Amino acid sequence: MRAPGFWHRPPGIASTLLAPLGAVYGMATRRRLAGQAGFDPGVPVICVGNINAGGTGKTPTVIALLQRLADRGVAAHVLSRGHGGSLEGPLRVDERQHRADEVGDEPLLMAAFGPVWVGRDRVATAQAAVAAGAGVLLLDDGFQNPALKKDLSIVVVDAVIGFGNGRCIPAGPLREPVAAGMARADMVLSVGQPRAQSAFHDRWGAQVTVPHLTASLEPLQMGMDWHGTPYLAFAGIGHPGKFFSTLKSLGADLVQTVALSDHQPLTPAIMARLERDAAQHGAQIVTTEKDAVRLPPDWRGRVLTLPVRMRFDDEAALDAALAGVMGHDTA
Repeated sequence: MRAPGFWHRPPGIASTLLAPLGAVYGMATRRRLAGQAGFDPGVPVICVGNINAGGTGKTPTVIALLQRLADRGVAAHVLSRGHGGSLEGPLRVDERQHRADEVGDEPLLMAAFGPVWVGRDRVATAQAAVAAGAGVLLLDDGFQNPALKKDLSIVVVDAVIGFGNGRCIPAGPLREPVAAGMARADMVLSVGQPRAQSAFHDRWGAQVTVPHLTASLEPLQMGMDWHGTPYLAFAGIGHPGKFFSTLKSLGADLVQTVALSDHQPLTPAIMARLERDAAQHGAQIVTTEKDAVRLPPDWRGRVLTLPVRMRFDDEAALDAALAGVMGHDTA
């Protein structure tokens, strides 16, 4: 489902009428978390989560941390619930064998960068990863799940969207009130360009009561010249508009943009429609890395992909936080 527009505007009639339900939702989250110590798997657990529902940049953050720890000789394994996948697990994702409809698109994407495990049971999945040699667990999402003891909780937020209208679902985009999330977080990572970061600080800075790091998603162009070719761009991510804006900033001529629902299956009917539309414009189809892993096999060589990577503005602060968790210098 697409997020309602009023979630990201100042509170109005719709959000005010739904505010009592939002309060109930927030209280339910608080009750679920109350008094839960969580299972200690015997290795550090770094949670990359959010307070907002929807895409905030968690997956690129997990990939960046996975690579950062691996470069420092730390055997980090990712734990995911496998949203959108049919397999209950626990199992280790094999990007050469598994499909997105089995393990979820995000785990399949992350598995290209390091060990990834999916499982509905967080404790059993953590135990499987540790038994396989994990020295640290990267918990993809799970900030509102008390099953595991967390050593470092990083709340990721889109600097453009911030915390929306500040209200809980269904009155707003929040899974819990900002203050409640800050009480359990160790760090906030806002993702966006400088102008968005400044606006986020002005609007939400006073409510961010933990160390605040900033980062941005940078496209990997790999020598690609985006000028001179018409493109049909599609995306089934939390905020497709960000992908389209990135392409335009690179000089791409977008003759058509198609925003799909987050994690939407790329059926033969959808791909045939996109192909017809692209042919009418003489355009090349382009999509995101996360969407690309859901493509039918015979489409993977026909759709262009724009990868992005997380760039941290203060790497020293991030390394210090990781070192505190690992108990040694990760620099």
